[in-house]
Amino acid sequence: MKKKNRSDGPDRAARLRLGLCCLFRDQPIKFANTTATAIGRMERADGLAKIGRLCQANAEALMLALQFCARTGIGCFRINSQILPLKSHPVLGYTLDDLPQGAEIVARFQACGAFATRSGLRTCFHPDQFIVLNSPRPEVVDASVRELEYQAEVAEWVAADVVNVHGGGAYGDKPKALGDFARNLQRLSPRARRVLTVENDDKTYTPADLLPLCRSEGIPLVYDVHHHRCHSDGLTVDEATEQAVLTWDREPLFHVSSPIAGWNGPKPQRHHDFIDRNDFPDAWLGRRLTVEVEAKAKEVAVLALREAIIGFCAN
Repeated sequence: MKKKNRSDGPDRAARLRLGLCCLFRDQPIKFANTTATAIGRMERADGLAKIGRLCQANAEALMLALQFCARTGIGCFRINSQILPLKSHPVLGYTLDDLPQGAEIVARFQACGAFATRSGLRTCFHPDQFIVLNSPRPEVVDASVRELEYQAEVAEWVAADVVNVHGGGAYGDKPKALGDFARNLQRLSPRARRVLTVENDDKTYTPADLLPLCRSEGIPLVYDVHHHRCHSDGLTVDEATEQAVLTWDREPLFHVSSPIAGWNGPKPQRHHDFIDRNDFPDAWLGRRLTVEVEAKAKEVAVLALREAIIGFCAN
């Protein structure tokens, strides 16, 4: 193994961009939401007016979130899927032209994107688990496409370059299920295809399962090392890292987390409040890489991991 030069420690840490996922633990930054039940009880015009106010509030909260990240050295922020509440709902969904404040809402989100770009921040999305592009149920695929198109639209406003999904189900036949995933990609607009990525999970699809799909369809692999450790294949962490990096035409984005009760405890799939530095792969150090920190302590965990990595690289 090559001996580490002490002088390159800060540089090795600085090349990493650590990401915060959606919410805050201690900061008074909150995002608003509503339910289909609540909006469904209202007259359409009143419901759209309320949704418009929530969208405006969320644009303001997003700017505060990005400003916090820029101020504290957090390099990426994952935007909540419900940043525009009920946007892709099959009955209550809407376009921005339907909202009384539609143009202003778009402008506010575009201002967030401009700030992120000026500040060197990355933004991304990770749609909810109901997004299943290879579902055998047509209505699920329809809903998935609507949701991905919505998030790709907002991604354009906020300069996000990742909308990340899981591979979906296997349905008793992984090759067929992955073929269905690939075929349903044809239903997505070029805008949605440009930002779509796929992630290995902790139960069904490993990196080795998804890498052929990524190569054939030109979809980057978001390598989740925690999922890989829970649901392994024939690849080592270092090998999976190298192969995942090659699927990207921009800065790769990966995920890290630690098990709440340790690797020998029950249900290691569950996430801890913080990240154990030993769970952060050494193969990721020194790379131009975004790593989203999936930890319950949110911004506190991201900042603690950054300090741990800086300390490790300096020694």
